[in-house]
Amino acid sequence: MKVALIKYNAGNIQSVIYALNRLGIEPIVTDDHEVIKAADKVIFPGVGEANSAMRSLKSKNLDVLIPSLTQPVFGICIGQQLLCKHSEENDTKCIGVYDLEVKKFPNKNYKVPQMGWNCIHSYKGKLFQGLSENEYVYFVHSYFTELSDYTTAVADYSVPFSAGLEKNNFYAAQFHPEKSSNVGSKILKNFIELT
Repeated sequence: MKVALIKYNAGNIQSVIYALNRLGIEPIVTDDHEVIKAADKVIFPGVGEANSAMRSLKSKNLDVLIPSLTQPVFGICIGQQLLCKHSEENDTKCIGVYDLEVKKFPNKNYKVPQMGWNCIHSYKGKLFQGLSENEYVYFVHSYFTELSDYTTAVADYSVPFSAGLEKNNFYAAQFHPEKSSNVGSKILKNFIELT
């Protein structure tokens, strides 16, 4: 099983590597198009700011490669947001796999970023198979993806938002499965075992 982690200017790859190691997977961290295309599974992780992340992807033509991939692809945190068409964060045009807007949390009574554990619910799709309703996962984000037909899990923080997305071979999580204990391990395992 060849798993590629897309390397670009957005941090937090190390904790994803450790989480995959715990599942017996040694991923390849790469920005090489041929290596990414040859992988069985691709993970698009990230923590950071949308505009600079998109600049980094464009500098390596990864913004063109990613939507053309045909194997299962898993966007995590900013990876989910960058798979959408546009982010309010510095008015950023994103990759556009999901025809969705990424918006800043609107309610001033809630601390932004949302940082910490929150529950997810209303699961659909393959990533969340075998989970109990209202499992807790770990979030760190100031922007959210609106609810849509692509939504596979919902979380609530001042507004309901997409904690997970799925479209064809593209999967995404707004939270960090690699920091979400046994629940996150199960989600990563579900992704690795997709056929």
